[in-house]
Amino acid sequence: MKKNALLLFSVVSGLTVLAACSGQEEVSEDEQAVSGEEAGSEAGELLLAMPSDAVTLDPHRSNDIPSNIVSTNLYERLIETDENMNFIPGLASSYEQIDETTWEFELQEGVEFHDGEPFNADAVEANIERLLNPEIASPRAFLYDMITEVEKVDDFTVRLHTEYPFGPLLHHLSHDGASMISPKAIEEGFSGERNLDVEPAGTGAFTFDRWDQGNEVVLTRNDNYWREQPDLDSVTFRVIPEQLTRIGMLENNEAHVAASIEPVNTTAVESMPNAELQIQDGLRVDYIGFNTQSEPFDDVRVRQAITHAINTEDIITGLYEGYGMHAKGPVSPLVFGFAEGAEPLDYDVEQAKELLAEAGYEDGFKTTITTNEENPIRNQIAALVQDRLSEIGIDVEIQSLEWATFLDATSEGTYDIQLSGWTTATGDADYGIYSLYHTDNLGSAGNTSFYENEQLDTLIEDARQETDETIRQELYEDITQQLIDEAPHIYTVHEQHLTGVNESIEGLIQHPNGTFIFDDVRVLDAVEEDGSY
Repeated sequence: MKKNALLLFSVVSGLTVLAACSGQEEVSEDEQAVSGEEAGSEAGELLLAMPSDAVTLDPHRSNDIPSNIVSTNLYERLIETDENMNFIPGLASSYEQIDETTWEFELQEGVEFHDGEPFNADAVEANIERLLNPEIASPRAFLYDMITEVEKVDDFTVRLHTEYPFGPLLHHLSHDGASMISPKAIEEGFSGERNLDVEPAGTGAFTFDRWDQGNEVVLTRNDNYWREQPDLDSVTFRVIPEQLTRIGMLENNEAHVAASIEPVNTTAVESMPNAELQIQDGLRVDYIGFNTQSEPFDDVRVRQAITHAINTEDIITGLYEGYGMHAKGPVSPLVFGFAEGAEPLDYDVEQAKELLAEAGYEDGFKTTITTNEENPIRNQIAALVQDRLSEIGIDVEIQSLEWATFLDATSEGTYDIQLSGWTTATGDADYGIYSLYHTDNLGSAGNTSFYENEQLDTLIEDARQETDETIRQELYEDITQQLIDEAPHIYTVHEQHLTGVNESIEGLIQHPNGTFIFDDVRVLDAVEEDGSY
């Protein structure tokens, strides 16, 4: 088969998280802000204010966004994707599909882990084996459990054999879960000599310096980095839960980057003379989900009626203030498998009433919509839905739960309607569609609508086991239209990443999956007249 050479380019990234508070409290002097001198006191030191702390720096064991903010800067993968979701090289310089179940990767030579260990075929084997080891219990193992063998062809060539043809393999290998850890560190982790949660060892452009848990994580430049070294000397991820505090730090030159700005607060950033709002289309879809195994939502006509009764444009323009893309289906336009020609169910109140009557609910019914109390926009959406459904006779009570309780309720199916979302972080529709709609994943695995459809299961399996991209695309178009018509979810918006960036920062790129690319970032106020630091 044709060999595909990847462009020689690198990505080192850190994942942002969604904002929490959007209240209008004032920023006080004792609210965790750093001094104005600290943000730009030395050449190339960047401070990023983010809402939450990491949980672990072990990329195989993490399953939370804050952890990825940091770990994706410490580690690299065989394949990366750029801000346009195109494949670019990581630790593999090229790849070739040998047959339907075999992929061969040529590895970069001369790469060292932060602990001095060499990167080679043995390192790839050690990492895949660790990912799939039940003792590790990696929450990301499902992304790679189709790999049956890692074959070492030579020191810098490996072949991955899969149980069946698997079209999204390259996308899955670009996921943070496939980050390469030093084999020595892996051995020390198994022996108990090293705790990879707090003692990372990757190949990335930045190395671990310190972690003051609950406060900040500091990374410093890897002076032995195998590619062109970044201009930054260090990156500090400061935990600032209050959104207005982050915004205040940006305005007062106390932070270079303020992550996770809510739409309601974008004007505050846009009006700053020393900062700008950076907008990046994302890979996430937000949705209104039904418990399809609970009456009356086990009737497709009821689900369709509610879909017709809600004008999702009201959500985008009124609550997201125009920041976001209208969601036709379960995956973003930036994701492979997006169905451009999909036809959503139109906003049509009369049609909604007719469908309710056909289903035997001409007088409506009472129900509950469940959301999480930490997300202001979702609570606002719940109120909008409550209002719209009252027009067709449905009496809605809003139940706002603490995050962990919300997850339990949706995973166990103890709800009627939920407000949630999903990020197809791999950039391939399989990650979103298989997780959210296949019968194998009912409950906590992703299918919290408890939607079961044997015909759709078959289409999803065909799509993920097809290697011809044209055929895969056609299958996802069929799947998307079936999901729209069956309406286990009402798709509302593909959120945009909104970030405040100080004018002193040049070259910051935000990836659609929420990560920041720091390779070409410079702190301008730290640049000397001759261009040096």
